[in-house]
Amino acid sequence: MNDSSIQANSIIKVFGRRLIFRNFNFNFDKYGVYGISGQNGSGKTTLLKIIANLLSPTQGKIVHKHAGKEIPDEELHNYIGFVAPYLVLYDEFSPVENLKQFSKIRGVKYDEEKANYLFEELNLFDRRNEILKVYSSGMKQRVKLIFSLIHSPVFLLMDEPTSNLDDKGRKIIYDIIAKEKEDKIMIIASNDKSDLQECKQVINIEDYKR
Repeated sequence: MNDSSIQANSIIKVFGRRLIFRNFNFNFDKYGVYGISGQNGSGKTTLLKIIANLLSPTQGKIVHKHAGKEIPDEELHNYIGFVAPYLVLYDEFSPVENLKQFSKIRGVKYDEEKANYLFEELNLFDRRNEILKVYSSGMKQRVKLIFSLIHSPVFLLMDEPTSNLDDKGRKIIYDIIAKEKEDKIMIIASNDKSDLQECKQVINIEDYKR
């Protein structure tokens, strides 16, 4: 049974005198994939960061609930996975070393079994101990997805999840999305039609600029 939700209550974001969007209201209360679309520079990333509690809205509030209870802001990182091309990993470390460091920062034990499962799913198992410096941009993008999933989040936020990927890499990502949507609320910010086809509901950010 789905007992999680993300609700936006009258979200407004302004940078200086520039209105990014206004009066954003939604309630995602069923497992599955939701989309945020819009032109480049329209504010998709800004909205996704607000949902992830990485940015504050100018007005309004995002409410995250799990097990019927509102999640405090200081605990939200335990419930959210966030993946984006601009996230930075340690290039001089291997994916395994990065994950171990990530687990240490979180204060949790490194889950080797879960990590190996994800390396297999994302076709990186045989190269999991190579330093990231030799990885292609597409391979790094898949590693970032592993980082977003290793702690089994309730919410998964994905900013342009298939950027830098060839057709094979995109299929791997879509296969992961198909599996993870069964027990997660997922939000994809993208203007890629193939990405948005994975969503059961899409919000166009352009509709909230007036």
